Amino acid sequence: MAAAPGRRLPAALLCAALCLGAALAVDRSNFKTCEQSGFCRRQRGLSPGQSPYRALLESLQLGPDAARIQLINEATKVPLLLELWGLQGNMTRIRIKELNPLRPRFEVPDVLVAEPPVERLAVTGRDEGSLELSLGPAGHRLLVTEKPFRMDLLQGRELLCSVNARGLLFFEHLRQRRDSDTPREPTAEEGAAAEGQDEAAGGAEEAGDQSEKPTETTAEAAEEPGSWEETFKTHTDTKPNGPTSVGLDFSLPGFEHVYGIPEHAESLRLRTTEGGDPYRLYNLDVFQYELYNPMALYGSVPLLLAHSARRTLGIFWLNAAETWVDISSNTAGKTLFGKLLDYMQGGGETPQTDVRWMSESGIIDVFLLLGPAPAAVMGQYAALTGTQALPPLFALGYHQSRWNYNDEEDVAAVEKGFEEHAVPCDVLWLDIEHADGKRYFTWDPSKFPRPRAMLEQLAAKKRKMVSIVDPHIKVDSGYRVHAELRSRGFYVKTKDGSDYEGWCWPGSAAYPDFTNPEMRAWWASMFAYDQYEGSTETLFTWNDMNEPSVFSGPEVTMHKDAVHYGGWEHRDVHNLYGLYVQMATAEGQIQRSGGQHRPFVLSRAFFAGSQRYGAVWTGDNTAEWEHLKISIPMCLSFGLAGLAFCGADVGGFFKNPDAELLVRWYQAGALQPFFRAHAHMDTARREPWLFGEDNVALIRGAVRLRYALLPFWYTAFYHSHRHGLPIMRPLWMEYPEDTTTFAIDDQYLIDRALLVHPVTEQGARGVQVYLPGKGEVWYDTVSYQKHHAPQMLYVPVTMSSGPMFQRGGTVVPRQERVRRSTECMQGDPFTLYVALSPQGTAEGDLFLDDGKSFDYETKARFLHRQFTFAGNTLTARYPPPP
Repeated sequence: MAAAPGRRLPAALLCAALCLGAALAVDRSNFKTCEQSGFCRRQRGLSPGQSPYRALLESLQLGPDAARIQLINEATKVPLLLELWGLQGNMTRIRIKELNPLRPRFEVPDVLVAEPPVERLAVTGRDEGSLELSLGPAGHRLLVTEKPFRMDLLQGRELLCSVNARGLLFFEHLRQRRDSDTPREPTAEEGAAAEGQDEAAGGAEEAGDQSEKPTETTAEAAEEPGSWEETFKTHTDTKPNGPTSVGLDFSLPGFEHVYGIPEHAESLRLRTTEGGDPYRLYNLDVFQYELYNPMALYGSVPLLLAHSARRTLGIFWLNAAETWVDISSNTAGKTLFGKLLDYMQGGGETPQTDVRWMSESGIIDVFLLLGPAPAAVMGQYAALTGTQALPPLFALGYHQSRWNYNDEEDVAAVEKGFEEHAVPCDVLWLDIEHADGKRYFTWDPSKFPRPRAMLEQLAAKKRKMVSIVDPHIKVDSGYRVHAELRSRGFYVKTKDGSDYEGWCWPGSAAYPDFTNPEMRAWWASMFAYDQYEGSTETLFTWNDMNEPSVFSGPEVTMHKDAVHYGGWEHRDVHNLYGLYVQMATAEGQIQRSGGQHRPFVLSRAFFAGSQRYGAVWTGDNTAEWEHLKISIPMCLSFGLAGLAFCGADVGGFFKNPDAELLVRWYQAGALQPFFRAHAHMDTARREPWLFGEDNVALIRGAVRLRYALLPFWYTAFYHSHRHGLPIMRPLWMEYPEDTTTFAIDDQYLIDRALLVHPVTEQGARGVQVYLPGKGEVWYDTVSYQKHHAPQMLYVPVTMSSGPMFQRGGTVVPRQERVRRSTECMQGDPFTLYVALSPQGTAEGDLFLDDGKSFDYETKARFLHRQFTFAGNTLTARYPPPP
C-alpha cells in the first residue's frame, strides 16, 4: 500500500508522507523526470553518430570461454574492456567495464541462477578495421568494427541486432573530484573485488595494452553541475564516486513491436518514447499511479522482447541501478558498411526499432536472447534467472484481503460469511494494523490476543492466513526485532556510518540491509515458530513497501548515498532490495518446515529472478474501469518477464466500485494467475455478499469457475515451473506469424488451451473476440458452439457471462465438485473436457502432487499424465521426458 490520505498518522508523519492531500491522483512533482535525473539528461544530450569509442582490435585475446578486446574513448583516453561470450542455448553475452577502475564497480549478484555454459569462439574473418567471430554451432557471427566501435550480430545472411550503431555507448569512468586531492579509499570488500576484476582484465593487458592512461581533458573539466552532488526538491544526493552512468544502444532491423520492461501501467506493446520521457525502471511507491505513463512503479525487470512474424529476440540488461529505456522506431534504409550489405536480405527499407538503455551506475552486462521462437526466448531467460516457483495449491485459490480486518471477531465473521454464502475461499489476509503498533512479527494484544487459536480455527475449515511483514522496522529500544538488528549492525547505514532511518508506517523506522547474506539468514530465522510467536504452518507472508518505501526520503524511497553491505551505495543495489526481501522471507518459510513445505510470499517490489520466490501484483490500483482494463496488459508484461504468478487487486484498492464493476472484476480476476480481493481502509466494506443476492450469485459463479479449473491452473503452473513459459500469455506467443495478434492485449491465453476476453467496459452487451489459428477451431466453454478460425467474432454478453473458448485439439482437466477450499477438493474426481481438432484429435495433461511439499522434486512423488484422444479413443500415459 502507498502513503495514503485518511490514514491515521501523526501530523508529522502525514507531512513526511508527502502531504498527499485528499485528491486521488499521483503527485508527479514527487518523482523525477529524465530532465531532472542528471545522468539521464546527460545521456540523452548525446548526439547519435558521434561515438568517441574505438575498438583496439589488435588487443584481442581469444580464450576458451570468451573474447576480450579493449575499447578506448578517444576524448578521455580511458580504456574499457569488452568481453564477449557465445552461450549455449542461442544466447550472446556482452560485458563492458573499465579496464583499470579507481575502485570496483558494482556487478549484480544473486540474479543469475548459475554462470551460463559457453560455446567455443573462433575468429572467422579479419580485414582492416573489422573482425568477425563465430559464436557457436547455431551459425551466429559477430562483426566487430574498429572505428567508430560497433558490433553487428548475424545469423547466416540475416542481421539480427546492431550494437552501438547509433554511437550512444556512454561510460562515465570513475575519477577523482577536481576540488579534492584525496580520493575516497576503497573498503576491504571493494579491495577484494578489485583484485578479482584485475585478474579478469589481466589477460587483456598481457596481450598488450594499446591504450593511453586516463588524462585530464577539456571534456572532463567541463562536468556539469550535479555530477558530484545533485538536489531534488529538499533532498541532496552526495555522490562520493562522482558520475558513474553507463548506456548503450541496440538497433533491431525488421522489428516494429517490442514488449516487456515491467512495471508500467501501460499497454502490452510498448510505445516509442520520442518527444517524451523514456520508460523508467526504478522501484518506487507511487501513490495512485496513472495509466499509460512511462513513470516507474513498484518493480523492475530490465528485459525487453522484440517480435516479428519471422522471429523473436530479447535484450536482458543486467543492472540494478536506476535505469531509463528509450524506444524509437525508424525505417531501416540506414547506410550499413559494405560488408554488411552482403549479409542483408535484399537491402531495401525494412522496419526498425532502436532501444537505448541508460543506468546510473554499475557496468554494462547484457544478454541477447536469440530465440528464434517466442517460447525459446522464454526458455533462454529462464535458463539465466530461473523459472516461476511452483506454489502450494492453496495459493491458486481465492484470497480475501482488506486494510484491515479489525480483530479476531472480524476475521471469524468474514470466514463465516464465505461459509454461509457458499463462496469458496482459501486465504484471509491481515494488513499492518494486526501488529502491535506496526511492529512486525507481533500481534496487537487487544485485537489479536489469541492468534494461534485463530489460525487453528481457520485451519479446521481448511483455510489459511497471510499476514504482512514489511521491511521498515520501528525504532523502539523495547522492540526485540529492532534491538537485535541494531546490536548486530544489520541496518542500512547513512553515508556517515550511522543507522539509516526514515519515516514509514510505524513512525521512525530503520531498514534491514537485505543485501547482507548474514542479515537475510537472520531474517529467515525470524519465521521459526518459536521466534514469530503465534504463527503456525498455515500462516504465510506478504512483503509490502519493499521498494523500499521511505515516506521522508527522496521520491518516497531511500537516499541513494546510503551504504549497504560491502560498501556499496544504495544507488547500485536499489532495484535488488525487494527481491532480497522476498528471497529471505521465502527461505524463512522453507526453514520453519525443516525444508519440507513450499512457501507462499507475495511481494510488491521485484527484479529479475523474483519469480523464484513467489507472487507479485500490480500494486495500489483504483476502482475504475480503466484500471480493470489495464490489469490485463500489466500481467501479460509481467509474464513475459518471467513473473508468471501475477494478479491485480480485485475491485480496486482505492475508491468504491459499484456492483457492476465489482462483478466484472471478479470475473476477470478469477482468470488471472493470482486471485485476491483487496481494498483501502477508507473504502466501504465489500465482501462478496454485501451487494445483494443477485450480485453475490454472480460473484459466486466466477469464484466457483476458478475452483473448477484448479487442476488446469495447477498443471499450467507446473509447465511454467519446468519450462519458463508464462501462464497468462499474449496470443502472439502461440501464433507468432499472425500479425493481427501483435497488438492485442484485451484478451489472452491461459497456458495454450483457454482463450479469455474479460468484459472491461461498463454496460457492455457484447465484445469483439479474435480467434486465431488458420485451420483451427475454438469451442465456447458454455454453449460448446464451434467456431472456425481465424475470425473476429462478436460475442453477446450478459452479467453472468464473459467470453471463454477452448482451443480445438486440447484436453482441459476440471473438478466439478467445488467445495469451500482447495484442500477440501483433494481426492475429488476429475472431468476431462476434450475439444477436438478438425482432425478429430486432442491432447492435454494433468499434474498432481500433495500440493504443498517439495516431494515432487526431491522424491519424485507426483502424478503426471498425458492425455491423447484419437480414433475415438482416449488414452493416458506418462509424458515423454523433456
